[in-house]
Amino acid sequence: MARKKETSKEVVKVEPTRLPSPFEEMERWFDEFFRRPFSLFGPSWLPRLRMPEIEEISPSVDIFEEGDDVVVKAELPGMKKDDIDVTLSDDTITISGEKKREEKVEKKNYYRYERSFGSFSRSFRLPVDVQADKAKATFKDGILEIRIPKTEEAKKRQRKLQIKEA
Repeated sequence: MARKKETSKEVVKVEPTRLPSPFEEMERWFDEFFRRPFSLFGPSWLPRLRMPEIEEISPSVDIFEEGDDVVVKAELPGMKKDDIDVTLSDDTITISGEKKREEKVEKKNYYRYERSFGSFSRSFRLPVDVQADKAKATFKDGILEIRIPKTEEAKKRQRKLQIKEA
C-alpha cells in the first residue's frame, strides 16, 4: 500500500531565533528601502514622516478558517475590482493588481495634477486542501474576500480537543 506523502502547510513566516548574518541584515535593509525609500535617511530617533505619494502598495491580507471554508481577506483601498487579479492553484493563492491614483486640484492661482502608479503581487500557501473550482470572490468597500471550500478529506482531519483541568 503506497503512502501519501504528508506536507506541512504554513501560513505564517517563522523568524529565526539566531542573530542575522551581515548579508541577511543587508538584504533586510534593501527590502526596507524599496518598501519605503526615504525611511533610511536621517537619524533613527527622528519621527518618520508620512508621505502619501510614497505609500506602500502591498495589501494587508488575513487568512483564516471559518466553518467549512478557508477565507482570504485583503485590504485594497482605492482600487477597483477590474484592477485586481486572483489566481488559485492546488495549495497557493496569488493576489496581484495595479494601483492607479490621479489627483487634480484647480483653484484661482493654484494648479496641481499628481499621478502615482504601482503594482503588487502576494502569494500565500493555503493551510488546508481546498476545492479551488468552487472558490468565490467578492469585492466591497476596498475589501476583497475570497471563500474557498475545504476538501472533504481536510474536513475529516479536523478534530476538537477536549480541555481538562490540571
